[in-house]
Amino acid sequence: MAKEPAEFLICALAEMADGAAKGFDVEVLGKRHMLFGVRLGAQVHIYINSCPHIGAPLNMLPDRFLTTDGKLINCSTHGALFSIEDGMCIAGPCKGRPLRSVPTHVRGGEVFIETRIFML
Repeated sequence: MAKEPAEFLICALAEMADGAAKGFDVEVLGKRHMLFGVRLGAQVHIYINSCPHIGAPLNMLPDRFLTTDGKLINCSTHGALFSIEDGMCIAGPCKGRPLRSVPTHVRGGEVFIETRIFML
């Protein structure tokens, strides 16, 4: 059996507009995972697309994860609001509970996630 690589290429940084969010469906360790990322300059913050309130995906429409002003992550089911930088819920039914972040790094203009989080 082949060993799972320590990192997984999500996309090129240029595929994500600065200040915007993008959803991803990836297969890691033979299992499908719904993720989303928010680009802030050269940084990308990636989270599992599951609200800590009831586990529903945060978006109802493709790539619609942010508030209108682009400053917060928004759960479209119950209106919870999350900080982009750390995924902490700052308002709504899951206040004080964070989104599950995925270790991410940008190298050579490409966005990678670490696969170890999916082994837990």
